[in-house]
Amino acid sequence: MKKKKVLSVFMMAVMTCSMALTGCADKQTDAALQTETEEAADNSSGTVEEAEASGTEEGTEEDADQKAADEVAALIDSIYVQKRTAETDEQCKRAKDAWDALTDAQKELVAGQNADPDYFGRDTGDASKDDPRNQDDIGENEILVVSFGTSFNDSRVADIKGIEDALQAAYPDWSVRRAFTAQIIINHVQARDGECIDNMDQALERAVKNGVKNLVVQPTHLMHGAEYDELMEAVEGYRNQFESVKVAEPLLGEVGADASVINADKEAVAKAITAEAVKDAGYDSLEAAKEDGVVFVFMGHGTSHTARVSYSQMQTQMDELGYGNVLIGTVEGEPEETSCEAVMDAAAEAGYTKVILRPLMVVAGDHANNDMAGEDEDSWLSMFQASGRFESVEAQISGLGAIDAIQKIYVDHTRSVMKE
Repeated sequence: MKKKKVLSVFMMAVMTCSMALTGCADKQTDAALQTETEEAADNSSGTVEEAEASGTEEGTEEDADQKAADEVAALIDSIYVQKRTAETDEQCKRAKDAWDALTDAQKELVAGQNADPDYFGRDTGDASKDDPRNQDDIGENEILVVSFGTSFNDSRVADIKGIEDALQAAYPDWSVRRAFTAQIIINHVQARDGECIDNMDQALERAVKNGVKNLVVQPTHLMHGAEYDELMEAVEGYRNQFESVKVAEPLLGEVGADASVINADKEAVAKAITAEAVKDAGYDSLEAAKEDGVVFVFMGHGTSHTARVSYSQMQTQMDELGYGNVLIGTVEGEPEETSCEAVMDAAAEAGYTKVILRPLMVVAGDHANNDMAGEDEDSWLSMFQASGRFESVEAQISGLGAIDAIQKIYVDHTRSVMKE
């Protein structure tokens, strides 16, 4: 309204000046001038009103976009949970349908406690290449391969399916099935890709309903940590429903009392992952890489569980093998000497000028792609680069499960427990 008042005052001034200049103008001229002035004022008023209306419409549209995005974020957060309920399947469907209904601009606005545009929008590969191994017709003998899980499709195929395929090939008379311990990941894969993966209870119920008599559980977990404990708790609840239940060792075998305790499993893993890293880096040997100033840093997850000593034991194993340019780190920095800062100091103080990062994880999923090799300033790749202490820092994004020698260790663990 203020704009209209200013315009009216201005137009009145124009009229006054015009009358003063014409002096002897006749009444007809004055009337014509007044009509033109009034028309100009009316037109200008219309322009102001249209602009105000346009601004209101734009604001309304932005509000509607944000509201639609917030609704999807809430639906994603509702399935970002570790407990499956009777509503989970329908919640997964609603979240995906609502996401698909958003415009590209609205999708960029999705932000919740755990929701973001990458939940549905990030391309992690072709899920159709995977096999959820949730089929019935199991038979009397089952190998249940239990993994934490990953929503990264390519990694799930290469790492988890790779281990499962190796076990199926080694034991053709047994049916290999899958279970994930992370319901959050199960829900993510189901909502985004329509792939349904069993959790532990679902997999064990399926085994019971199919009349399985002999059950062998092969964890793909790295160690006897929290995930392994949860697995054992679930198995105990079903043990009396099978004639025999056997649980094989995780990748690194028994934990041991302190950092000095190593075993054949840790030695085999150390040799396998180092050889693969050296080969992928283009060197003929670890010694050749060392002469070139290269240090290999294997980044695990880390844990507050007592099994965290396993990471220290892996460093001991590397040292025992004479792998001086191989260091063990963890995202969580537990144990303390495995923190990014501690590993960075160790590498720099030893005089290494080139760093190659690689996951000490069965699956190259979220931690490998984001915490290790991500673009954010708090990723290991970014922090090593920002330190200015090294000539080059590179990342090899590849999980342990894709390595043939690692798959063989799991096969051997299954064979050992079968013989018991």
